[in-house]
Amino acid sequence: MSIYVVFFGGFQASQPDMDLWKASAEQLRPDVTFDAFPYPDPAKSDASSAVNGFKKQFDGVIKKIEAFGADTTIFIVGHSSGCAIANELNSRLKRDHSHITLVDLDGFAPSADQIKKSSVQGWSAEGDHGKGQSYNWAKERIKYISASATKRWSLHFSLVNTAATDAITEHNYAKKGYAGCIANLCWLSKKA
Repeated sequence: MSIYVVFFGGFQASQPDMDLWKASAEQLRPDVTFDAFPYPDPAKSDASSAVNGFKKQFDGVIKKIEAFGADTTIFIVGHSSGCAIANELNSRLKRDHSHITLVDLDGFAPSADQIKKSSVQGWSAEGDHGKGQSYNWAKERIKYISASATKRWSLHFSLVNTAATDAITEHNYAKKGYAGCIANLCWLSKKA
């Protein structure tokens, strides 16, 4: 059974950021097919702007997903504001959702119609020994425990980059969030 992952970066995630994440993910899991999409420019960080900014690309991504066989395990993953795009994509898919997992990494939670019959994973991060919580932390989500991050924004990025440190702040995350990227694929091994 093959695995296909569609990943959507959060607000201000660039194509070079996605290239770094994808290269790392492919190195970590060469048995998985990955696609990674930057956040639409100049969309704002709200859900409506994210979805409207990506509007022209949905059909192309749906075609890629539909090209995989019905037995392919598919992960639709969004980080931060990119979760709005992931959620919307999942709601637009016409195929059987029994092999689809929707993964929200510290971002917008999906509505009932965005979930369809997919499995859903919602993740937040906290520092080792409870030191700090990620930007969109929610207690009902699956917890990722970071050994190297303890601040709100560094923990937010630890969900996509295990090399994230407290050097990442609300003022520099667009430049440092994917720096030295080691893709965090904790959700790929989690049974939903």
